[in-house]
Amino acid sequence: MVTVQCYCGAVRMELTGEPLAQFYCHCEDCQAVHGAAYLPAVMYRIPATRLVAGEPAYWKLKTTVRAFCRECGTRLYAEPPGLGIRSITALLLHQGLFKPTFHIQCQHALLPIKDTLPHFKGFPAMFGGSDEQVSW
Repeated sequence: MVTVQCYCGAVRMELTGEPLAQFYCHCEDCQAVHGAAYLPAVMYRIPATRLVAGEPAYWKLKTTVRAFCRECGTRLYAEPPGLGIRSITALLLHQGLFKPTFHIQCQHALLPIKDTLPHFKGFPAMFGGSDEQVSW
């Protein structure tokens, strides 16, 4: 079990089991919501996540509901509709626990990212995509 919390500690969540995926998201929604070129994310099924302190506030920019701390504004997680998953902001994990294995939505990347991970143009097949990659 892993515990994550917002930066002020008002909201805490327990994550159980292994994550479904760990990746960097370059979609326009994540860029706009987080004010960043991409977002490190770790994905769990909702039942494997449990709020143990505090109550986040919820909002959505387009279609994805997102949770944040009412006190400090830390972005906590997103819940893409119909998938039964929570995409936790990986910056909340303890150092060394985030082990990304790919990038997604690279068609929206602001700049090329040069690393050894796969860079999917949209979504990988495991997310219902085509596995098409970009070559930088």
